[in-house]
Amino acid sequence: MKQTLTRIIRNVKSIKGNSLAEFATTTALMATLAATAAPKLSEMSEGTKAEKSRNEIDKIIKQGGQFYQDTADTEGRGRFPNQTKFNVAVGGGDYNNAGGSSADLAAAQTASAAHTSDIMDDLGLGTTDGWQNYDDAHDNDWVSVFGGDVDAGTVRSEAGEWGGLFGDEELGSTFQDGHYAYTVVAGGGTGSDVYPPVLYVVDIENAVDFNNVLEP
Repeated sequence: MKQTLTRIIRNVKSIKGNSLAEFATTTALMATLAATAAPKLSEMSEGTKAEKSRNEIDKIIKQGGQFYQDTADTEGRGRFPNQTKFNVAVGGGDYNNAGGSSADLAAAQTASAAHTSDIMDDLGLGTTDGWQNYDDAHDNDWVSVFGGDVDAGTVRSEAGEWGGLFGDEELGSTFQDGHYAYTVVAGGGTGSDVYPPVLYVVDIENAVDFNNVLEP
């Protein structure tokens, strides 16, 4: 028993606590690791928001495509939500390509081409760097998908038929200044000599990075 007690006392005496210097070193290492990890965590968060925004835009495009097919069956020619007809634009100056003569068709193609050119500029595929921030200047071609107030005041609000496609629930952008907007380049022509409308959807947080297009 005496030997056992002696051994326990000796073991206890041999256990050393952490010194203040060791504690300070450990704290400094932890702070360094936290500072290094913070940007990575932030990047992961931004990446998740970007992925969600692209997924939401894809959902809008998919619903727009289904609406186009449904109206083609019920109305005789497909159109996108909030188009009154396939040859009437949404955004882009509200022009329409309703005329049926050869001269009208040429004018319609010119109007559609001008609208498309403005969109390409906004997406950074034309002569400008594009719409990379919600309050960047753009060509006022865009309409809010789900309506409501948009900080970029030149984007008009118009939910209409889009709301019904999503059960009157709004798909909200994950970005602070984000908002989903769209524009439709009007189709044109008559009979078999026609070309379809084209749908573009963007997140106004950065239309250059977050966009999709559907051409039937």
